[in-house]
Amino acid sequence: MRCLLLATAAAFGVAADAPTPVRVMSFNVRYGTARDGDDHWDRRKDFLAATIAAFDPDLLGTQETLAFQRDFLAEKLKTHAAVGVGRDDGKERGEMAALFYRTARFEKLAGGTFWLSETPDRVSKGWDAALPRVATWVKLKDRTDATPVLFLNTHFDHMGKKARHESAKLLRAKVVELGAGCRVVVTGDFNAGEDSDPYKALFDPAGGLVDTFRVKHPTRGKAEGTFSGFEPAATTGPRIDWIAAGRNWHVIDAGIDRTAKGGRVPSDHFPVTAVVRR
Repeated sequence: MRCLLLATAAAFGVAADAPTPVRVMSFNVRYGTARDGDDHWDRRKDFLAATIAAFDPDLLGTQETLAFQRDFLAEKLKTHAAVGVGRDDGKERGEMAALFYRTARFEKLAGGTFWLSETPDRVSKGWDAALPRVATWVKLKDRTDATPVLFLNTHFDHMGKKARHESAKLLRAKVVELGAGCRVVVTGDFNAGEDSDPYKALFDPAGGLVDTFRVKHPTRGKAEGTFSGFEPAATTGPRIDWIAAGRNWHVIDAGIDRTAKGGRVPSDHFPVTAVVRR
């Protein structure tokens, strides 16, 4: 296998000692107690886990994750460690922005959760949000690189327009605060499209983050929607799920995973993916 990898790298003009890419996935898994009929969690959870395994992410950010869903994915992803707390109590109650990282590649240096509100250090609901919202983060030692990685995962409110905008500004501030000296990766369901204030705030050209999808696909297309509502053909809506990367990453690839089987998809959002390297 090692010889095959070296031969493949050489064929594409890549040095054998080139930096190892980091594979990133963001996936709104749809909360597991929703009354979704044939699309209920119990009927699709193995399909969802298989979709994750097929991409094989080093870093996985999930949204709408309840404790039992986090634990199910942790059992399926034995090569990864999980981090996440419930938004309702900072422990196990309520949806999580649970994230996972591959332990063979990364070692946790620090981590935590903050609320998307005026009081981010305690359980709270911010601005005009309908619900409490959180962001979970870890600072990771990369076993292949001296520069640590800040990995941050979040889910913006679905109702509060001001909350989404303020959350994006808070997120940028936290990236600066927590990510000094790091390579940064941000995943999330932002409940906002590319023309929105949150998008403009997060990806301000003066800031340190880029939209990995738009880096690889500079021309906007008609089929970039990421909310499916469990309909495989629902691809024309807004792209509300993003993977952001610091400018000290090279974006190799980025896309929207349209995996479907028998007319069904693994969640009501399409997962989004990116591959980056230093």
